[in-house]
Formats: sequence, structure tokens, C-alpha cells
Amino acid sequence: MALKLKVITTSTRPGRIGPIISDWVAGQATEHGKFEVEILDLDSFGLPLLDEPNHPAMQNYTKDHTKAWSAAVADADAFVFVTPEYNYFPPATVVNAIQALVVEWARKPAAIVSYGGISGGMRAAQELRMLLANMNVMPIKQVVPMPMVFGDITEEGKLSPNAEVAKGTAGMLDELLVWAEALKPARA
Repeated sequence: MALKLKVITTSTRPGRIGPIISDWVAGQATEHGKFEVEILDLDSFGLPLLDEPNHPAMQNYTKDHTKAWSAAVADADAFVFVTPEYNYFPPATVVNAIQALVVEWARKPAAIVSYGGISGGMRAAQELRMLLANMNVMPIKQVVPMPMVFGDITEEGKLSPNAEVAKGTAGMLDELLVWAEALKPARA
């Protein structure tokens, strides 16, 4: 059975381009052929700021949105976070979504595709990697930055990055697969 890869769209801002990039990443992961791929768009979960009365480690969720988010994350074997950079940091929505859960993240690998201006979101990716590691997630070092990504979006609203981004994404998926296979028995 293929490993389950969840591609997480982290931006919820109006006018965002995250879904365009997530669609491209999901397409690359599907072509890779080793993952069963699903996109999780944080905008569709409507997670308010940490509104559960119990600590998430207890998994005693009382809100439907948290239960839905928990179920979507729990069966994953690996993640790719697609994140912009807002003021040198990932969006507050993804920090909140990560901190809303605990057990569901444990012993799973994660990769990051970041985008933005000249830095390609690298500063946000570094901060996100630190948060993931503190949640018992294995953030792999192969981050794929997409600098000045707005120029890579076609008139049809599709992402068309350069060959180096595609090559970097393929390498990232290869490494993510190694970690996903290695960590799966640790969760059994």
C-alpha cells in the first residue's frame, strides 16, 4: 500500500496563491508514484485560535473543526507544508493548526515548499522546521524555495516553475519517502 502524503496549504488570506502551488506539488508527488496524495487546505478547516478546553495531547476534542483536522492529519505517513513567508515567518494559521494537535504529528516526516519574494520563503521555512521538530515531527532538510513565484504563475492560473525547482522537488520527495518508510514501523 502506498504511503499517505498530505500536502498542507498553509495560507488562508484572500487572494492567496497557496492552492496553485499546492496543486503543483501534489501533481509532482502523484507523478513520483510512491505516495497516495491528498491536499489539506487550512482554509477549509476554519480552525479558530486554540479553542479546545483540553490539552491536545489528551485527544479529547470537543469541537467539530478540531475533530475533522485531527482525522485529516492522523492517517498521514508524511507531510509537505506549502507556506508563504509573512514578515520573515510562516502564517499564524499553520502555527495554530500544528499546535492544535500533538499525537497526530508524532514520528512522521515533513518537507517544506516555501514561496515568496527574493528569499523564496526560506526564513519562514526555517522557523516552521523548528516548530515541527518540537512537535516530534522529522523535518527533512530538503526545502524547496520558490523565489519571486508570482512570475511562475501562468495566465491560466497554473504554476510553471523552472527546471531546478522541479528537480529540487523530486529530490525532496525521494528523501521524504526514505524517512516515511523508516518511521512507519516506529508508529506501529
